Amino acid sequence: MTTNTNTNTNTAANTTAHTHSAGRIDFAKAAPKVFRALIGFDAAAREGLDPALVELIQIRSSHLNHCAYCLHMHTNDARKAGESEDRLHMVAVWREAQHFFTARERAALALTEAVTLIADGGVPDDVYAEAAAQFDEQELAHVLSLILTINTWNRVALSTGKVAGTDERR
Repeated sequence: MTTNTNTNTNTAANTTAHTHSAGRIDFAKAAPKVFRALIGFDAAAREGLDPALVELIQIRSSHLNHCAYCLHMHTNDARKAGESEDRLHMVAVWREAQHFFTARERAALALTEAVTLIADGGVPDDVYAEAAAQFDEQELAHVLSLILTINTWNRVALSTGKVAGTDERR
């Protein structure tokens, strides 16, 4: 068994905000073409979608994937876009607080959960049918694309050890 003897060491490395865990790659620098392609995919996925819905989807996926970096980023983005604190606090428990969300938002959140947790049984027909009832084909394709992009971003952030609170877009 090993113990971490550096937990209370006050060094520059411990006190300076870092965007990556030690020893992890900077994905944008290491694979710039892939990174730009992902940015393009993300931008295309959002087209035509309500910005509040975009943030709710990204927040819920980030909850499920335990991605603190993306959760911090998207809750801040949602606040800047005018989202209420009440709704932000309820996203993780939206099923128990359905009155905070529209039918479209609830359908998108259910689809986000099913796609994010796809290994747990796929996307149930009733979840897909409800989303298809709330969105036209093009909107549904964009919602699905957005769910795919945030899941990819979550995996990039988690794999490269991104640190919450260090939004590099600024």
